[in-house]
Amino acid sequence: MTDPDPRRVAVVTGANRGIGLEICRQLSRRDELRVVLTSRDESKGRAAVDMLRADGLHLDYQQFDVTSDRAAKVLAGRLAESYGRCDVLVNNAGVMLDPRGSRVLDSKVATYRDTFETNFFGPLRLIQALAPLMKKNGYGRIVNISSGQGQLADMGTGTPAYRVSKTALNALTRTCAAELAGSGILVNAMCPGWVRTDMGGAAAPRPLTQGADTAVWLATLPKDGPSGGFFRDRKPIPW
Repeated sequence: MTDPDPRRVAVVTGANRGIGLEICRQLSRRDELRVVLTSRDESKGRAAVDMLRADGLHLDYQQFDVTSDRAAKVLAGRLAESYGRCDVLVNNAGVMLDPRGSRVLDSKVATYRDTFETNFFGPLRLIQALAPLMKKNGYGRIVNISSGQGQLADMGTGTPAYRVSKTALNALTRTCAAELAGSGILVNAMCPGWVRTDMGGAAAPRPLTQGADTAVWLATLPKDGPSGGFFRDRKPIPW
């Protein structure tokens, strides 16, 4: 049965820790949103939800594996049945599988395949599954968590599979934004910067709050907000 709650529904992937968890925290503070935290590991995801609820925040949970075609369809069906809508999608789930010091010439093709499965095909699956729900209400905000390591304008060496996957995600952002122009759905990518997370490490200079801020801003853009852009600290950056 569809929930009559009038709030817009925001889905965040890979959100049991790090930037995804902080995005959920910040979005949950907004009265107009109902946040659905998703994670591949159900026990970790539910623990994250319980932690945020203990802080007085209200949000829901759905188990979701971004590498599964079936899971994307199931999630879309559950959102339609439970809420009758999906208004915001934050594609946060991501992996960096390159071995330390990896370079293109000594990298393995399998590393690229496994990285793309999460970092590129995961967002593609969800956009295809959830954009129709956004179109029903003529409103949507899609935020792809990318990285400066995917910028062609400043491409360097190291972590080649991760870099290439984020470049592909940027291209997907531009393509989707163009395809959805005029639909009320805004599609953007953002770079959180070097943030203190399990992936970023303890030496990273940015706190989680700063890393999540631009994603939250893009997830709540007004109707005349940008689409097809790449942002850091709420400012456009080169592709």
